[in-house]
This record gives sequence, structure tokens and C-alpha cells, in this order.
Amino acid sequence: MTIAFVFPGQGSQAIGMGREFIEQFAAARHVMEEVDEALKQKLTHLILNGTQEELTLTENTQPALVAISMAVLKTIENETKKSAEQIATYAAGHSLGEYSALCAAGVFSITDVVRLVRLRGLAMQQAVPIGKGSMSAIIGLEIDQIESLLKDLDSSSNLCVIANDNSPGQVVISGHTLAVEEANKRATEAGAKRALMLPVSAPFHSPLMEPAAKVMGNALEESQIAEPTIDVIANVTAMPIQGSEFIKDMLVRQITGRVRWRESVVHLNDLGTEHIIEIGAGKVLTGLNKRITNNLNAFAINNPSDMDELFKLIA
Repeated sequence: MTIAFVFPGQGSQAIGMGREFIEQFAAARHVMEEVDEALKQKLTHLILNGTQEELTLTENTQPALVAISMAVLKTIENETKKSAEQIATYAAGHSLGEYSALCAAGVFSITDVVRLVRLRGLAMQQAVPIGKGSMSAIIGLEIDQIESLLKDLDSSSNLCVIANDNSPGQVVISGHTLAVEEANKRATEAGAKRALMLPVSAPFHSPLMEPAAKVMGNALEESQIAEPTIDVIANVTAMPIQGSEFIKDMLVRQITGRVRWRESVVHLNDLGTEHIIEIGAGKVLTGLNKRITNNLNAFAINNPSDMDELFKLIA
């Protein structure tokens, strides 16, 4: 039996996420206390009792989502008496979630990873002036159709690229606002069911994020990076990262590069994965994974009762 753990990215956050784990399990509370101490911030209070507006600030969202994923994972490890690497053969995360996957694989400590993603959130927010860049979700066209629509939107002042290849018929584009709006128009004319501007403040996963990539490159240069104990599928290659020396490069490239989620799940299937389990907040990835392939048993662990299905698998 082959299991993959997958971890959500930005967009899955919600006030109250992880509450039942934090209230019921000491292992989860310990993670949150460690996060609060590392960041010198009452992030746990914000997650449980704050406002959605404050939680959605990128510098809060990113460490909050990683913290909840780790709180759930540490609870799973404690309740099963098995380490993550004893349960899962593979791990992957969507964008920000790749940091959670690497933490699960022992590459980063919880303290280090939340500090890194706090910096990542700030750097990504500051990379492009507000209003200059945008993102949009295009529903109902395949990726090769969208690539064709974007062919001439590649200049330094009029740029639009594919940011996320999420699932068949669901692609996110990113770039200069006017270029994204033009791409939306073309997509609609080409038969897209929907082309929706997303409520984000920066054009993530596009070349416009290069300033943030440089910030993260410097930060990762100074970070302790251990060998992964689980094979982690990289966003930018949709392939397992081969050794710790490549992790920095993958994470830097991820800031400006495409999140190849559809390809990642297809590759997990090709590797013989039977169960793909989303760890943390929400069920966004589980929905995508079910649309990508019918061969995988996909489910999410959002609350304590969700652990029962995993317990049955590994009993």
C-alpha cells in the first residue's frame, strides 16, 4: 500500500481551521505554541478568533496554513505511533504547501519553516506594486488551449503566464493586470465556461515575482536543509526532488514558476500511489485530485474524525 500526503496552499485558510485538533490534542497545541514562539506573534489566537481579513494578509496566511498542516500531522503521528515516513512514501504541496511537505519530510524544523514562509509572504506581497499585477482562474479550457492564447503576451510590460495547472479544465494565469484581462477576454471568446479575476494582491508564480525569488534565495542559503525522509514531488518539475542540494533551487524557482499540480498527481499515480491524503485546512486539493484521476483514493483530514479512514488503512 502506497500513501502520499499532500498539503494545501494559499486560499484554503479560514478562521477556526484546526480548532478541534488544537482543543483536543496536546501534540497539536505543542506545534502551535512552537509557532507562536518562533514568530513572536499570537498566531494561534488569530487563527481561532481573529478576522478573515487579518488572516488573509499574505504574511499571516502562509505561516498559519503551514502551522495547521503541521499540527494535524503531528497529531496523526502521535495517535498512530508512526512517523510520517512510516506512513507515507511520497509528499507534495500546492505552492506554499510545498514547504509543509518538506517539513513533513524532515527537511525543515517547524520553527524554521514558519519563519521562512512568513518571509516568503512578505517578499511576495512587496515584489509588485498593488494594482500592477493580477491572477485569474480559467475554467473549461485545457492547458494547451490557454498556452496558445498567451503566446504574444510575453513582453516586459504586457506579460501573462500560466501560474497553476490545477486539474483538467482548471488553470490559473498570472501577470500584468491588463494582460490578464486580455487573456480572460480571449479565453471567453474561445469557449471558456468562466474566466474569473482572483482576489489576490500580487501576480504569484509569474516572472514578476523575481524580487521575491531573490529574497528567498538569500534566506534559503542561510537555512539548515536536511535530507528528506520522504520523496517530495516538486511543484516546478512534478518529479521527486533528488537530494537536499536541489531543494533551495526548487523553492526559488517555484516563486516565479508554474505549479504543476495536475502533472504531480498524474506522476504520483504512475509511481503506484493508491491513497492521496490532504493534511491541514480545507479540501481544495482533494477536489482537484479526484478530477485529475479516478485511480487514487483521495480524502482530506480536516478534523479528528477524518483520521479514522487513515487508521483503517494502516491498521
